[in-house]
Amino acid sequence: MASSKCRPIAVDLFAGAGGKTLGFAQAGFDVLAAVEFDPIHASVHEYNFPFWKTICQSVTDTTGREIREKSAIGDRDIDVVFGGPPCQGFSLMGKRYLDDNRNSLVFHFIRLVLDLKPKFFVMENVRGMTVGKHKEVLRNVIKTFQKHGYQVRENYQVLNAADYGVPQNRRRLFLIGCRQGLNLPDYPEVLTRPPSKKKIETSVKSAVRKKVKSTNSHLPQTPNVQEAISDIPEVNLYPELEHRDWVKADYGQPSLYAGRLRNLILIEDDYAYPREYNPKLLTCSRRTKHTAKTIARFAATNPGKSDRISHFHRLDLNGLCNTLRAGTASNRGAYTSPRPIHPITPRCITVREAARLHSYPDWFMFHATKWHGFRQIGNSVPPLLAKAVARQIINALEIIPTKPARKHNSVSRELLQFKMTQAEAYHNLERRAIARRIVK
Repeated sequence: MASSKCRPIAVDLFAGAGGKTLGFAQAGFDVLAAVEFDPIHASVHEYNFPFWKTICQSVTDTTGREIREKSAIGDRDIDVVFGGPPCQGFSLMGKRYLDDNRNSLVFHFIRLVLDLKPKFFVMENVRGMTVGKHKEVLRNVIKTFQKHGYQVRENYQVLNAADYGVPQNRRRLFLIGCRQGLNLPDYPEVLTRPPSKKKIETSVKSAVRKKVKSTNSHLPQTPNVQEAISDIPEVNLYPELEHRDWVKADYGQPSLYAGRLRNLILIEDDYAYPREYNPKLLTCSRRTKHTAKTIARFAATNPGKSDRISHFHRLDLNGLCNTLRAGTASNRGAYTSPRPIHPITPRCITVREAARLHSYPDWFMFHATKWHGFRQIGNSVPPLLAKAVARQIINALEIIPTKPARKHNSVSRELLQFKMTQAEAYHNLERRAIARRIVK
């Protein structure tokens, strides 16, 4: 590989809060532009990546030239464009329609890739796109790219985040392509194996004592639920969390996985920009108020089973989290998806606990409202899964990634607290750019 003083550049379409942006940054990319229509999500993305450009508008109204002019890209050659067009129209959950208007966003992704002309592209979507009549849409996507000078891996793969160090079973389709004449990237090899049912206690101290490295080529176990969240302070011990989402708290002894997300262990292959944050704060952890009856039901639900009324799944300390789901947007009813029950305390998990189960580091922030925070996580690709795919692009580019020299301070938390009208005004959108819930 050739060394590179300049980090390769990328564009994130349908960026959400930034799971893919973070994963590609961790692999060594500068994601100079991210497009996100929802102003609440765009504000959170801007908070977490203030040094790059977040463009808050619909991809249907966006051109490649506009992305270049609004960001620091200009006329430079783009290394990769990636994105996950909203996937509800293809989802295996609920009804699936070929004429669902959300499916048309896939073709706007194609349009923008062809307009921006990157060396590589990565399209992510739900595995439902590979099933039944929707396979025809996928075949058309591949043919369109091939017709316009791109090679595409026709043996597309559905990847499980649990195979890449994420303590969650979450399967997503990835379609990878490149310009004719370039080396088509391979799919990433499996990096971790399912966790053992035996209790695992790998602390930071023991990891340092045994000189355990942050990467392991011998297929280490995927961290389980206990390793992901057991060091997080119990929120019910902090009354302040009834009316705000942060508190100064005492953390427990972290696992190796949790130590990495808390920035207590240097991760040799993490090339994201370091952040300034207070590790003594427990953030994104506003409590959920449950009735006495709900608490009793949750307490009676065995780990690995579901509550008989709410159908919420109770996490098993020695297992993996089930797929975290997002619920629906305000213009589709604002329905909340089932949230896992904590494996020890009879309550739903917090946004921060969900973020740990999704492989987000603790410095990464979400909207202060639980509904928005859970949606931002449930709609996103786990950063470690995105990183594994992004590293394949780095390999194809024959670049040795470099670590950034500067550290970035936090920006105003106001971006995390906007109401919809405030977020629309901040991003200079027309009021009600996102349709509100219709109450019948």
